[in-house]
Amino acid sequence: MKKIVNVATPAVCAVALVLSVAAFTKTNAATAPTPAPVVASAPAGQPVDLTYAAEKALPSVVYIKSVQNSKVQTVEYSDPFEDFFSDPFGGFFGRGQGNNGQKRQRQVQTPKRAAAGSGVIISADGYIVTNNHVVDGADELTVTLNENSKEYSARIIGADKTTDLALIKIDAKDLPAIVVANSDDVRVGEWVLAVGNPLGLNNTVTAGIVSAKARSMGQGVSSMIQTDAAINQGNSGGALVNTRGELIGINAMIYSQTGSNIGYGFAIPTAIMNKAVQDFKQYGSYQRAMIGIQGGSVKDYIDIMKDQDKEVKDYGTMEGVRIDKVVEDGAAADANLKSDDVITSVDGKKVKTMGDLQAIIAQKRPGDKLSLTYLRDKKSHTVTLTLKNEQGNTKVVKNADLDVLGGTFRAVTDAQKEQLNIGYGLEVLKINGGKLKDANVPKGFIIQRVNDQTIKTIDDLQNVVKEASTSREPVLYIQGIYPTGKKGYFAVPLANE
Repeated sequence: MKKIVNVATPAVCAVALVLSVAAFTKTNAATAPTPAPVVASAPAGQPVDLTYAAEKALPSVVYIKSVQNSKVQTVEYSDPFEDFFSDPFGGFFGRGQGNNGQKRQRQVQTPKRAAAGSGVIISADGYIVTNNHVVDGADELTVTLNENSKEYSARIIGADKTTDLALIKIDAKDLPAIVVANSDDVRVGEWVLAVGNPLGLNNTVTAGIVSAKARSMGQGVSSMIQTDAAINQGNSGGALVNTRGELIGINAMIYSQTGSNIGYGFAIPTAIMNKAVQDFKQYGSYQRAMIGIQGGSVKDYIDIMKDQDKEVKDYGTMEGVRIDKVVEDGAAADANLKSDDVITSVDGKKVKTMGDLQAIIAQKRPGDKLSLTYLRDKKSHTVTLTLKNEQGNTKVVKNADLDVLGGTFRAVTDAQKEQLNIGYGLEVLKINGGKLKDANVPKGFIIQRVNDQTIKTIDDLQNVVKEASTSREPVLYIQGIYPTGKKGYFAVPLANE
């Protein structure tokens, strides 16, 4: 049974990873005021009054409804009765399957789907932060303000699966923007509130404490704030606030064997959120910094070796991040880091665990330099390295649009399906230049698969282009068929040389 359950996404697996993530910089969001309200500091041993925090935060948290419209899709299927009567021996004597060995296709109507989550207003002019999984795949987004006071349509400014953050915008003014605090200042044990719309119960506030910081959850969202404030389905994208009602994190997932809260919730720190917001506004996509290693905390590695009755090397410390593998042509490789090195500090900040290292890298961009101290054979060394993006350089990575291909497309007609015995595809109607021309993709070619994903609609192609353009290998591997029926294959690089 899976133990980690996203509020609306698949479980995140704990695996060795190539470090990435966001940076902390100033945005248009409100910043924490000083001095803090008196209510924030209660005498030792006295109860904390959380009413002030609730009153401050509630107006800034919204209800988000996501709708995926009904669509017509082509699916492949086989008819076992037709196969049997066409060949009662099931192809045993080499006569093939029914329907001339071809699978059949049919059109199906997918149902309209709706989901709900939460969001946080970060600026008076309508910018709202939520989780990527709240808005992913949405055809329509509706935002309802606190206490159902007003409803707006929203558009997506930017979204990122790895950080599970999204920025959406509504056309409104004078909204109650939340005050954004620096999550680096959060302390374990301090009181917090989770504000959102769980299980259809709008405007809900739950209380707890910060249980841990810099909690690494694997190759997805990293360096998270752990809290025991109750978080359930619908809390996704809601606010985690301190006793002053200031935002310190965006609620994202729970740790549970049942899918319901059992005391372990996780929020994305504002240090990551702020950088993501700035990237979405400036570039339309998230700028991910990569140190270029795979590894984990020294203590975790030593514990695993002991459990397997294997010899344990003396690293001279039980703290830090042990490098298991250095990625070729990455920032760490350029700085001559090697497997079994132990990273102990970055930019003067001590690194005890993988979560600590992720939190620091989260405050950097590709092209940023950092000072890294590491142990090799128990001797300390310090190097300066330059972080890179997923494509191995320091350039800005932007989501590509279909325009980059330089083509015009349409779904294949019924006549083409019958003539070529196919069930789907996109015909290239015109080549105007761009990447398709560079790769010699001809007019009339029918695209059926790109990067192992089925292409039935223009939206399918757009999504693949967008995903590939920001990946480590920005190439489209196209499979399809010529008008003559001959199969064809093309590799279409998206990156500029």
